[in-house]
Amino acid sequence: MTVKSGYKRSRQRERILELLRGTDLHPAAGWIYDQLKQEFKGLSMGTVYRNLNILLEQGLIEKISCGSTFDRFDGNVNAHYHFLCIRCTAMLDLPMKVDDILDRRVNEAISCTTYGHRLEFYGLCPKCSSD
Repeated sequence: MTVKSGYKRSRQRERILELLRGTDLHPAAGWIYDQLKQEFKGLSMGTVYRNLNILLEQGLIEKISCGSTFDRFDGNVNAHYHFLCIRCTAMLDLPMKVDDILDRRVNEAISCTTYGHRLEFYGLCPKCSSD
């Protein structure tokens, strides 16, 4: 992990990034804390949030706000869409190309400059659809 924004190297931050890049769960901070609390005995939720904010600032992760009481985090910073299950709250990456035409349509509609967009779909995931 390269150090950006003048932050010193942190093993906890490296492990948080490693966890996020190694899962497709799009976890909340509490999950990250639960995964690391045995490895880092003095770990606190404040430390987790502080390191998540640094990783966000460095552009190494993304925060996903879905209108719930907690944010979720994604180690995949490439442009992609998400699907959120309204029953089990699973969040899935969608294996489809981001539609750049939407950006151009917004530019034309309101004479602006669009640098990208984020789009989430909601419904029942495959598991909940079959229940």
